[in-house]
Amino acid sequence: MILSVSRRTDIPAFYSEWFINRLREGYVLIPNPYNPNQLSRISLSPQKIDCIVFWTKNALPLLRKLDVIEDLGYKNYYFEFTITAYDDKVEKYLPQKENVIEVFQRLSDRVGTNRVDWRFDPIIINKQFTESWILNRFEQLCKSLAGYTNKCIISFIDIYRHIRPNFTEIPLAVKENIVENLVNIASAYNLKLYMCSENQDYSSYGLYHSTCIDKEKIESIIGCKLNARKDIGQRKNCGCIESIDIGVYNTCKYGCSYCYATEYSTISRNEEMQYNPCYPILTGYPTGKENITNKKTVSLKDYQYSMDCFKEI
Repeated sequence: MILSVSRRTDIPAFYSEWFINRLREGYVLIPNPYNPNQLSRISLSPQKIDCIVFWTKNALPLLRKLDVIEDLGYKNYYFEFTITAYDDKVEKYLPQKENVIEVFQRLSDRVGTNRVDWRFDPIIINKQFTESWILNRFEQLCKSLAGYTNKCIISFIDIYRHIRPNFTEIPLAVKENIVENLVNIASAYNLKLYMCSENQDYSSYGLYHSTCIDKEKIESIIGCKLNARKDIGQRKNCGCIESIDIGVYNTCKYGCSYCYATEYSTISRNEEMQYNPCYPILTGYPTGKENITNKKTVSLKDYQYSMDCFKEI
C-alpha cells in the first residue's frame, strides 16, 4: 500500500512524534471522516507499505527524525512540500518563508531532488494578490528552489463553502495568462511545471496534469513495478493512485484561510487538547464505544514484472 501522511493535516510539522510511535507499534486507528465512531485499524508493517508520501509546509520536525524512520525499515518515501506566495495574513501561523525555503533545501540535500516535489498552490488572485505579484513571487521562489527539486505542481484556489466569503473564482482568461507566464518562468529555471486537479486543459501552454501520489515516481524510488489503480476517492481530474491517508481533518494548526481540510479553527484547538503522541488515534484514545474494523492492506508491488523485488521477500 501507499501511505499518505497526510492530505488532511500536516503530520510532518505537528505530529511527527505520534507518527513514529505508530510505526513502532505497527498500526494506527483512523476515524471515518463522516462518522468518528467508525474506526479503521491500519497495519503499518514495513512489508505492506511500499512507499510513504509526506505532505507538508514545514518538514523540519520530521527531517530531524528521518534516520529513525529509516532504521525502523521505512526507507521508501518522498515529500509533497508546499511553499506558496503568501504571508501570515493568509497563512497565519506558518514560519517565515526564508526559514521554510531553507528547510526545503536541507531536505533536498538529505533525500535528493527527485524525492521533494514543490507545490505552489493554491494560486489566489484578487486586489491584494494581483497577477504580476503572483508571478514575481513565483520567480523569486524559483530562484531559491531550482536545483533542489525536479517538479513544481500548481493549482488555482477551489472555493469551498467555508472559505467562500473571503475568495472569488478566477476567470478563465486570467488563469490562462498566469499559466502561460508560469510555464515560461519555470522553464527558465529548468523546472518542470504540472497542474493539479484542474478541469481545464492547459496542455497547449506546455502544462500537463500532475500526479502527486505518482505511480512512476514511486516505482523509480522502490525499484519495482506497482499493480495500482487510480484513487477513486479523489476528484475526477486527480491522477493519484490509490493510497491510505492516516490524517484527521480539522487538526492542522497553521490557520491558512484557504484550507479545505480545516473548516473551523476552534475545532482544531478542541481536538488538539485530546492529542497525545502515544495514542493510536491522532485526536485521542478510543472510548470503547467505537466500531473498529481491520482494513485489509497489501503490498502493491507487481513481482511479475520486476525480478529485483523478489530480493525483498
